[in-house]
Amino acid sequence: MSRKAAVVALTALAPISWGSTYFVTTEFLPPDRPLFTGLMRALPAGLLLLALTRKLPQGAWWWKSAVLGALNIGAFFPLLFLAAYRLPGGVAAVVGSVGPLFVVGLAALFLGEKPTVKTLLTAVTAAFGVSLVVLKAGAAFDMVGVLAGLLSSLSMSAGIVFTKRWGRPEGVGALALTGWQLTAGGLVILPIAFLIEGAPPVLTGTNLAGYAYLALGNTAISYFLWFRGIERLSASSATLLGPLSPITAAVIGWAALGQALGPVQVLGMAIAFGATLVGQMGPRTPKAPAPVESFSSTERNGQEVSMDLEVSGVRR
Repeated sequence: MSRKAAVVALTALAPISWGSTYFVTTEFLPPDRPLFTGLMRALPAGLLLLALTRKLPQGAWWWKSAVLGALNIGAFFPLLFLAAYRLPGGVAAVVGSVGPLFVVGLAALFLGEKPTVKTLLTAVTAAFGVSLVVLKAGAAFDMVGVLAGLLSSLSMSAGIVFTKRWGRPEGVGALALTGWQLTAGGLVILPIAFLIEGAPPVLTGTNLAGYAYLALGNTAISYFLWFRGIERLSASSATLLGPLSPITAAVIGWAALGQALGPVQVLGMAIAFGATLVGQMGPRTPKAPAPVESFSSTERNGQEVSMDLEVSGVRR
């Protein structure tokens, strides 16, 4: 397995894990507490990672962590849950599947990643495949729900792009950066959850087991793999792994909840999965030309620094 394939495989575990959220929420958690669930996913996971890494942001990384935490977690979760409550699940998933198109536009603007016809077609094809998997006949559209879904997708897309643009500070690992973002995002959700939903519900052992899974496997580990993958992949390649989430949710629904999975859904899975694979097949990186001997030492060093910055893209 090539190095890139290994990175893609590990990064893909994040959206696959997120595909289990619906099953865990419906089978293990108290009903009608989406914001509290978002809080319990983010804040305990973030505090745990802070305790493990024992690193706090320095300088500009205080506000950068707050921005990334709000985009990836704090704004994304409430908007996502609002869309889920206002729209049928299939419609919400389709609205969310436009994320790769947002990422393509934002990456062109902030990262200099030029959109290609292949990337655009792959993103549209993936969204079409997801729609076949989850969209039911006669699904209703609520404009508030649609707007919330689009904003949630835009929020996470911006989070992907700025995570890529800013990278992480020297000497700080991806685990610490994940902890900063989850903690910041959880602190954003905290007042919103208590203002809208009130005091926390009484929790059973089943509820606690569900929240433990969401906080550890579904959030702490998954977001660590996700942010690590964003650092190593292009923004468009990372976001095109997103369709694995609704595909996983559909498979779990069929296997564990007895939900129907007909030929149209299977076709949609094949289309979305195929688009996901195509999205990881980037062009081969051309070999760097040999340095010209007539360059001065200063010019050559400057060229190497420029190339290093171009390759890393975000390490500044």
